[in-house]
Amino acid sequence: MRKGGSRVYAWVTALSAWIIPALLAAILAAALVRRVPVYEAFVEGAKDGFGTAVAIIPHVVAMMVAISVFRASGALDLLVALCRPLTDALRVPGEILPLAFLRPLTGSGALSYMVDLFQTHGPDSLIGRMASTIQGSTDTTFYVLAVYFGAVGVTRARYALTVGLLADLAGIAAAIWITNRVFG
Repeated sequence: MRKGGSRVYAWVTALSAWIIPALLAAILAAALVRRVPVYEAFVEGAKDGFGTAVAIIPHVVAMMVAISVFRASGALDLLVALCRPLTDALRVPGEILPLAFLRPLTGSGALSYMVDLFQTHGPDSLIGRMASTIQGSTDTTFYVLAVYFGAVGVTRARYALTVGLLADLAGIAAAIWITNRVFG
């Protein structure tokens, strides 16, 4: 690493250690200036958050059951097998496909699959780096729709689903392309 690069690294490391405490201090200072009763506002927010958590439990359970059925039924394996000729032609590692299919469904399922990829191929392998980039450039679209939209009562999520899945597809494609260009 260049000499200037180590100073930047040290500065970023120090900044990352202090950014959250500084943000909390700024919020508290702004609340004091505006004479907001901080503790009471916090308790009220916690009460609202607890109500929201109770309201989304059925949606979370339904999503977890659907994902378990998807994986246990073999549908994920069948989908990966059907896509294998395309990925082979595009020179995309086939091991990435289950992660690409799981990520829009479940964050924890995708994370556990990524850990399996790390244990098999290593985190610094092309597959490990590609999995990390996919994980960081996509979101859990179905989870967001089921839980958050369900919590606030949104019933027509067709366009949100379309845009979310297109964003996931763009994130996956960009992650594969960039990782191949930089590390391939």
